[in-house]
Amino acid sequence: MTAAIEAPSLAWIALGGNLGDACQSVQQAIAALESLPQTRLEAASSLYRTAPVDATGPDFINAVARLRTTLSPLALLHAVQGLEQQAGRERSYRNAPRTLDLDVLLYSGVSQQTAELELPHPRMTQRAFVLVPLAEIDPELVPATLLQAVADQAIERLV
Repeated sequence: MTAAIEAPSLAWIALGGNLGDACQSVQQAIAALESLPQTRLEAASSLYRTAPVDATGPDFINAVARLRTTLSPLALLHAVQGLEQQAGRERSYRNAPRTLDLDVLLYSGVSQQTAELELPHPRMTQRAFVLVPLAEIDPELVPATLLQAVADQAIERLV
């Protein structure tokens, strides 16, 4: 199995963290996405502060980035997991507080369900911390009805 595909594809990555200097961690991760092999950062949203959803700990800092890549979806997942590890991510238990969390949200219309990767991300439409920054960079991907469905989740755009 090859890790690359022939034509570049678009992929969207959710970024978040709530330990340490989360703003700095997310900003550094956005910059690090540019250094992934066969990948170019095309856009990144503003940073947003949100309360944990199905998690504990301090507020999260979140963003979404759009990439153009020839990495396969699984190779991209492994690459962003490497960035998490470099940032000191520990997976002590499900939804534990974290220095950095990177999720592949969408990959050029690919729909797949495997034990390792589900695309589109299965909970992205339930999370304001994903939909609001995604709508900032690619509003055509987020129907108003989805934004209305998460309107009760507090989210603050950081300047």
